[in-house]
Amino acid sequence: MANNQRVLSGMRSSGQLHLGHYHGVLKNWIKLQNEYQCFFFVADWHALTTHYDSPEVIADSVFDMVIDWLAAGVNPSLSKIFIQSQVPEHAELHLLLSMITPLGWLERVPSYKDQQEKLKEKDLATYGFLGYPLLQSADILIYKAGQVPVGEDQVAHVELTREIARRFNFLYGRESGFEKKVDSAIKKMGKKNGRMFEQLRKKYQEQGDNESLSLAQALIEGQQNLNTRDKERLLGYLEGSGRVILPEPQALLTKASKMPGLDGQKMSKSYNNTITLRAKPEKIEQQLMTMPTDPARVRRSDCGNPANCPVWQFHEVYSDDKTKQWAKQGCISASIGCVDCKQPVVDAVITELKPIQQRTQELLEQPDIVKGFLSEGREVARESAKETLQEVRQVMGLSYL
Repeated sequence: MANNQRVLSGMRSSGQLHLGHYHGVLKNWIKLQNEYQCFFFVADWHALTTHYDSPEVIADSVFDMVIDWLAAGVNPSLSKIFIQSQVPEHAELHLLLSMITPLGWLERVPSYKDQQEKLKEKDLATYGFLGYPLLQSADILIYKAGQVPVGEDQVAHVELTREIARRFNFLYGRESGFEKKVDSAIKKMGKKNGRMFEQLRKKYQEQGDNESLSLAQALIEGQQNLNTRDKERLLGYLEGSGRVILPEPQALLTKASKMPGLDGQKMSKSYNNTITLRAKPEKIEQQLMTMPTDPARVRRSDCGNPANCPVWQFHEVYSDDKTKQWAKQGCISASIGCVDCKQPVVDAVITELKPIQQRTQELLEQPDIVKGFLSEGREVARESAKETLQEVRQVMGLSYL
């Protein structure tokens, strides 16, 4: 609750970044870092769940991925960036949460069977692959992140995380003398605020009024004379449980990326239809100029339909209204050819990537600066993760000193 404005997101290190990553993830990260406290990490352990037999792909991707993030506009002064495996607290929390997570919860995650179906050529009958949604939950909960930016297909993962946090709090949030400690915390709020809190709690618990819940949460957060433990106790009391040790995160839905691949499908390495962020101008031109177009346009004089053409999807991403109108009418009337139609897209993609590629080259020549950003991010991440893990160990009876 205290970290409700913290955002946590990661990206698997399994190959070169492409325009799909830029439009679907990085642009959103760049926006979020100006609104929230952001933690962005390279998910190298997650990459191992499907690439355990080709570790060189991961090793080669990690550093390049971070450079691409920085070149695209992720600002280490605003965001903390780090490598997942360099914060071992992720793994320990994953282990501890595995002790309380029912097996059926993992087996029912939609992407579990979907990925097995899509990646039939890989042997994914492993414990790591079954448990990767729980590792995702540990990634989120170790920082008590309040917001997790995801597309609609990933909402189920956040919901699993919420269920795990709820189960954990139910099992371990009932500390000795809980009611007395709650009463003491309410008194610290003062008579007026204490009375208001009780009224809001009663309204939420008896009438299910979510507005009262939000108001009460804001009231708790605004109390300067309450420590973190008192706030967590009051939150649990408000929601009818014990102390909230692991807050439930919220899915921060991101606008679906419209970035198509070179064949009209979603841009993905799996489909071999990507334009990488580091592609040279001549390579970009070659890729776009050889893209398939409306199959009805066999000859230059044949009229086409933009809805059937992958190039039109690129126009929708990159072109202004005037250019789109020109391309649409030219296709329908056959007044322009497909090569003519592609040229504005070629120019727009090259123009967009030029400053990113310039920054990439500068960063490649200064590896120590990039390593410094990762080191700083790791230290901040570990400090936060250690605090959470210390609390988790304590309530699970693992704190012996």
